[in-house]
Parts: sequence; C-alpha cells; structure tokens
Amino acid sequence: MGVPLFDFVANVGKNVFKRGEANAADKLKQHIEANNPGVSDLQVSLDGETAVISGTASDQAAYEKAVLMAGNVEGVGKVEAGSLAGAGGGSAEFVLVQEGDSLWAIAERVYGSGARYTEIFEANREVIEDPDLIFPGQKLRIPRG
Repeated sequence: MGVPLFDFVANVGKNVFKRGEANAADKLKQHIEANNPGVSDLQVSLDGETAVISGTASDQAAYEKAVLMAGNVEGVGKVEAGSLAGAGGGSAEFVLVQEGDSLWAIAERVYGSGARYTEIFEANREVIEDPDLIFPGQKLRIPRG
C-alpha cells in the first residue's frame, strides 16, 4: 500500500456511491475516469474510508487532480496514492474550503486579487463543476506561477 497523501472530510463531497456498496470502488474509478485528468491504467480500491489509487499520471497536476477527485467524494476520508506513478516536479498549494468561502475570496486570500478566481476554477475543473458551487471541507489546488 502507498503512503497516505491526503486526509479528507469523509462526510462531505460529491455523492458517487453509498457507504458499504459492493461496487463502490468501481463507481469511484468511473467518477475519476469521467473527467480523467491524465491518468492511465487507473486502479481504485476502497478499504473503509480509504481510497487507494494507482496508475500512471502524465504529470504532477494529473497526480494531484486524481487525488483530489478521489478525496472530494463523500465517504472517502483518506487517499493513498503512493503507487500512482509519474508525479514529479513542482506542485501546487492546497486549500481547505471553509464555511462562507467562495473562489473569489480564496483567490483574494492566496493571490491578493479575487479576479484570479478563474485560475483556481481552471486548475480544479475535474473537481468543481460550477465555480459558484464549492463546499466547506472540499480541498482545492492553488496553482503557483
């Protein structure tokens, strides 16, 4: 098993499967593959609230997005991605969405300009479907540069 990469809030997130559902890992894999961020040979298993993902990421951003896509699902409290190969190079910063946050407020906090919220949205398209719909407990990538 890989090393835990992130802890998540297990009782919030996108509803992809029901807890205890026999094919929950398959549904989580389908969820990631539906907006595949650049991971080939993706494999997903669930051990309680821990999602274990493996495969080959095309780059660091794909690696991070795959982890966030798995972790921002209701019922997932931890993601182990030590077997997800291909990561390397620079990484983004991550933020935990707080009550009352908006992408504008987060951009203002991390970049000094709320108008840069579109950069956060673009970096998280696989995790956020609508820039006006983020939720407390969700983790987002904050690209640098």
